Amino acid sequence: MFKKILIANRGEIAIRIIRACKELGIATVAVHSTEDERALHVRFADESVCIGPAESGKSYLNIPAVIAAAEVTGADAIHPGYGYLSENAAFAEICEACRITFIGPKASAIALMGQKATARDTAMKAGVPCIPGSDGTVADLATAKSVAAAIGYPVMVKAAAGGGGKGMRRFWSEEELVASFDTVRNEAQSAFGDGSVYIEKMLIEPKHIEIQIMADTFGNAIHLGERECSVQRRHQKLIEESPSPILPAATRAKMAEAALLLVKNIDYSSVGTMEFLYDKRGEFFFIEMNTRIQVEHTVTECVTGLDLVKEQIRIAAGQPLRFKQEDIRFSGAAIECRINAEDPTTFIPCPGTITELNIPGGPGVRVDTGIYAGARISPYYDSMIAKLIVHGIDREEALAKMRRSLSEFHVGGIKTTIPICLTAIKADRFIDGTYSTATLDEIIAAQKEADKR
Repeated sequence: MFKKILIANRGEIAIRIIRACKELGIATVAVHSTEDERALHVRFADESVCIGPAESGKSYLNIPAVIAAAEVTGADAIHPGYGYLSENAAFAEICEACRITFIGPKASAIALMGQKATARDTAMKAGVPCIPGSDGTVADLATAKSVAAAIGYPVMVKAAAGGGGKGMRRFWSEEELVASFDTVRNEAQSAFGDGSVYIEKMLIEPKHIEIQIMADTFGNAIHLGERECSVQRRHQKLIEESPSPILPAATRAKMAEAALLLVKNIDYSSVGTMEFLYDKRGEFFFIEMNTRIQVEHTVTECVTGLDLVKEQIRIAAGQPLRFKQEDIRFSGAAIECRINAEDPTTFIPCPGTITELNIPGGPGVRVDTGIYAGARISPYYDSMIAKLIVHGIDREEALAKMRRSLSEFHVGGIKTTIPICLTAIKADRFIDGTYSTATLDEIIAAQKEADKR
């Protein structure tokens, strides 16, 4: 087992990793920007190192500074959390070259699944169902028009190096595609340093379902059930739950089988998530793999009783999985709401100072956060400031706990997504489980119309 782990991240996920390390008896090192000097992850870690100014590119994404911090403090492993360097294959290779363990999969697996078009081709070759689309990336407008015409509109043009719901655009006609294809490529280049894109058929009002997997270096792999992540704004998740309220048992089993098939096909080891779209006809299609711990890993922890971060660390340390598939038991239902420092209707970030704070509690209520009264929410970083997770003996109880907990959650001084989360979980389509990736937009549109009246 590792003696000291450096956490190359910030906020709630850095604190989450520090807590897992402490329970495993591992010393921790926090890295931070000048902006985060007073952050809780800096206070909670055994040691801390400032690695640069506020801008992420000069601090949390500064690979030489992160490696230097690990070497100076004697850390024998680096946990990247999610975002930042977590899916950077070059960083994983550098860690290996410096004899520092990267807590995640091999660099080759990150590279293979991080390029979305390549991941799609890999899944197809493995026999995993994929949405009809282009054969790899699309080099020019003429090819894009040909592919789109063949599969039929509407289509999605996606950044091959994209992630986090970014680098995606819908096109309902050839006229729209002609007008904006180059714009999408330029956006991909600006956001990810890679302007390559690919095309997929756009499914109308699908559900977004993902399978959590865990695999070791000895060829053992298991799944930990599914999470439904269909409540989204701008292709980014806002509410997640496990299990999905309406996924048939037979489909759940086939989806998990497909996820494990792909895991073994790419010789994957670590935790990871296979993401699928599930359409109205009852068919599912692979869309991408996240080769890291997910924001929403918490709901899986609630229904399985496992600590995914600890298991991820154990796998990276070379230990075999402690569980077989038949050992995994699912209990009750869990829901997570992401609390973002954003306007609840426009989703425009709302940085500022937290003047008051009341965090909900009680049986089955968990809050992962790095905020406190007096904390300054910076404009330099992601707007998510907390995750509210509830667990009940069934979905009805989990919903009641979430409604109660959201009503207790108060963050003064800034706007947050608490109101829209509360509205969403009270919506009929959420309560009956028929909601889709389009539901939140429908809720917001209805709310705006009501406000006008």
